[in-house]
Amino acid sequence: MASTYGDWIRQRREAAELTQQELADVTVMTRSHIAHIEAGRRVPSEEDARRLDMALNTGDVLRSFRPARDAMVPDYFEAARLLEQQAVMIREFALSYVPGILQTERYARAVLGSSFPRVSDEECDRRVVTRLERAKILDDPVAPAVWVLLDEAVLRRRIGGPDVMAEQLSHIAHLGESGRIQVHVLPYALGSHPLLSNMLTLMWFDDQPPAAYGEGLHMGKLHDSPSVVQDLQHRYDFALGNALPHSESLALLRATARDYERHD
Repeated sequence: MASTYGDWIRQRREAAELTQQELADVTVMTRSHIAHIEAGRRVPSEEDARRLDMALNTGDVLRSFRPARDAMVPDYFEAARLLEQQAVMIREFALSYVPGILQTERYARAVLGSSFPRVSDEECDRRVVTRLERAKILDDPVAPAVWVLLDEAVLRRRIGGPDVMAEQLSHIAHLGESGRIQVHVLPYALGSHPLLSNMLTLMWFDDQPPAAYGEGLHMGKLHDSPSVVQDLQHRYDFALGNALPHSESLALLRATARDYERHD
């Protein structure tokens, strides 16, 4: 068997002389869904794997040997993590912490190392690696398009010490100044706003309807109901309308980073 699940599916498809589109038609999927599975960016559902087994005449192999989920992320986040890797547009709102895909290594280590109950250094290392792997979606200079809405509390909450915060805020500012992300800060002076209850991620895709993910303490919820997703999009848009413009947000990030550097 090939070294990866996706490689093996591709080999079986090619042996059957099927294109990705032809396999997609037989299994009632989209071509891009097949492409994501073969590339290892998406794990098929049990039903997807069953249909692939039938189409490729592989018995029960693909259903039985579906890759295990990544144990370094909570159960409730796994589905959202997979979708995050496939999104063509992501809009993040952060209430307390910098969004995972924007975290520097030292900031991520400070966040993950303060978990309760505490974990071993080895476990923390594995979780940091997983978080930094998520950030690699920003290595592509174009896709996904990323908008980031930060409550000012994210800038002011000192995670890991002044030097860690200075580095983290400078990293976000650099991504914004380079044009890789669009960033906006919701200032304290605004007071209450429609997203004050928890963090939110909105995702759009080429081959499926948009989805939303919200998270609180030890809980997360992936939403795909069109009415719910639309309501959350409207809340995000309303809050965004009250945020600082991109240029002013970058200036605030840089100024706050300098403050941390002076107090290091």
